Amino acid sequence: MHPIDTLLARHRFRAIELLPWLIAVAVYFVFGDYLPLGSQILIMILFALSLDLVLGYAGIVTLGHSAFFGVGAYAAGIYAAHVSGEPLSGLVLAACAAAVVGWLSGLVVLRTTGLTLLMLTLAVTALLAEAANKAGFITGGADGLQGMDIRPIFGLFRFDLFGRTAYLYCLAVLFLAWLFARRLVHSSFGRSLIGIRENTARMHAIGSPVRRRLLTIYTISAALAGVAGALLAQTTQFVGLTVLGFQRSGEIVIMLVFGGIGRLYGAFVGAGIYMIAQDQLAKLEPAFWYFWIGLLLVLLVMFARGGVLGLIDRILRR
Repeated sequence: MHPIDTLLARHRFRAIELLPWLIAVAVYFVFGDYLPLGSQILIMILFALSLDLVLGYAGIVTLGHSAFFGVGAYAAGIYAAHVSGEPLSGLVLAACAAAVVGWLSGLVVLRTTGLTLLMLTLAVTALLAEAANKAGFITGGADGLQGMDIRPIFGLFRFDLFGRTAYLYCLAVLFLAWLFARRLVHSSFGRSLIGIRENTARMHAIGSPVRRRLLTIYTISAALAGVAGALLAQTTQFVGLTVLGFQRSGEIVIMLVFGGIGRLYGAFVGAGIYMIAQDQLAKLEPAFWYFWIGLLLVLLVMFARGGVLGLIDRILRR
């Protein structure tokens, strides 16, 4: 087969790719009482998808991705509280703000590798969290940012108490982000990121602009994480310092490990498993639910390398 034909074949949609979207639509009609939780799951899927672009495809190990999530949340929240409650422009502003922070921080952290890079990403998150705490006059500080009034989407679809509009809103944004991410990872740019992840020295040898491409994907990933944070701010109409917490960064990595890192759909599977397990275990064991999450993670690492999707692949091959 000609290389161009092979590339086009990889771009073609497969029927199995409709499955997560069919499940999401079915949830809207069947589990109406759980739509607020469904909205949270969709937001976490988008957040995990943004992390997968840098961790799974580019090989940039980070534990500070909540920095961009939090910047997006605060940007959208401050915009809604003090400028305008129009949600779509708030999403754009959040994406731009997170992208700027991602680009500026990437100029520094991407000059390093390994443990140094990991520590720098944590340091960026800590700095932003402390800045948000100190700027209480605009962020609300430890009390959180309140007073947001989100207008109806397109002036027609008002956010209701049952979470129907919020769910469909998050689903639509996630779908557009997924289309973009899918196109990105199957492009020549996406293939070069995999090459950088596998062998940076060889990519340098063939003349690939490694640092520029890493900075580009880091900025794109930050923008998508900022959109996820904005969705959380708009659907809950509250932003607290926890959006910039280390725990959120750790949780999103666990979600990717559950689903499968570097697989694009690992974010869907991992975020869904983690959020549903958290909801159910918190009801059964309010004080010890994290123990069972940790046990599940250990079992997956020991017996299902590559996450749930990796396990499914091995079963199908057999």
